[in-house]
Amino acid sequence: MSTPHKDEITGVETTGHEWDDIRELNNPLPKWWVYTFYATIVWSLAYFVFMPSWPVFWNGEWTALEGVLGYSQRGAVTEELAAIEEGRADYMQAIAATDISKIQANPELMELAVAGGKALFGDNCAPCHGSGAQGFKGYPNLNDDNWIWGGTLEAIQTTITHGIRWELDDDTRFNMMPRFLTDGILSREEVGNVTDYVLAISGQGEMTEGAEAGAEIFAQQCAACHGESGAGNQELGAPNLTDAIWLYGGNRSDIYESIAKARAGVMPAWGGRLTDAEIKELTLYVHTLGGGQ
Repeated sequence: MSTPHKDEITGVETTGHEWDDIRELNNPLPKWWVYTFYATIVWSLAYFVFMPSWPVFWNGEWTALEGVLGYSQRGAVTEELAAIEEGRADYMQAIAATDISKIQANPELMELAVAGGKALFGDNCAPCHGSGAQGFKGYPNLNDDNWIWGGTLEAIQTTITHGIRWELDDDTRFNMMPRFLTDGILSREEVGNVTDYVLAISGQGEMTEGAEAGAEIFAQQCAACHGESGAGNQELGAPNLTDAIWLYGGNRSDIYESIAKARAGVMPAWGGRLTDAEIKELTLYVHTLGGGQ
C-alpha cells in the first residue's frame, strides 16, 4: 500500500487528484458544518411528516400531502380574513343603519368608515383617479373643491352609486355637450372664436376681436349650461370655465377640441358592485380628501 502524499507547504494529505501540477488537498469539512447538514436532513424529514410537502396527483388534480398538522397557508389566510370580516360586521351594520350625515358626528364610526373607504378607493377607484386621488387628464382630481356634479355628501354618494353616463344604470348622471364642429353646428372659425373667448374669461388670453365674436356665440350656444359668465352649473354637470382647472387640458388646442368634438367621459356605477355601507364609506373618504363641500 502506497504512502499518501502530503503537501510540502501545509502538511495536509492530498486526494490523489491532480490538474496541471495542482494537487487537491484532502481537507475534511468542519464538524460544525457536517452536524448542521445532518440536522437539516432530520428537519426536512420531520417537515415532510408534519407539514404539506410532497406533490401528488389526486382526484384528477395536483395537490400536496396535507401532513399530520393539516396546516396550509391558504387555510391560515382564509381564517384571518374570516376573523377580519367578523370584526367588521358590527361596525358595517352600524354604518349601513346610520344616515351618512350622522356618521360624521360619530368620531369612532367616522374613523372606521374613512379607513374602509380608503381601502375601497385603492381597490376600485385608484386606477383612474390615482392612488392619491390626484386625477389625470380626463379623470377628475378629487382633492380640490372643483366639482362637476357637486361635492356634498349626497352629491358624491349619488355619483358613486349611479356613475356618469353609465348606460347600465337608469339613474346615472347624464348630460351631453354638443359636438359643435363635428355636427355642423358651428364653423371652424366660430369654434376658434369661442375658444378665444373661453381663454379670455379664464384669464389665459385677451379679449380680442375674435374673442368678442365668440362671446356672442357663447351666449347663444353655451350659456344655457355653463351660465352667462361661464361659471358652470353642477346640476347639469357643466364645468366652470372661468377658473384654471381643466379636466381635458386648458391650452388652446385642448379647448378647441372639446368644443369641436365634445367630451363624453364615463364613470361606472358602483351601486351594483358595492354594498350600501361600502358606498357610504367611499363617499365619506372622498369627502374628506380636501374638496368636500
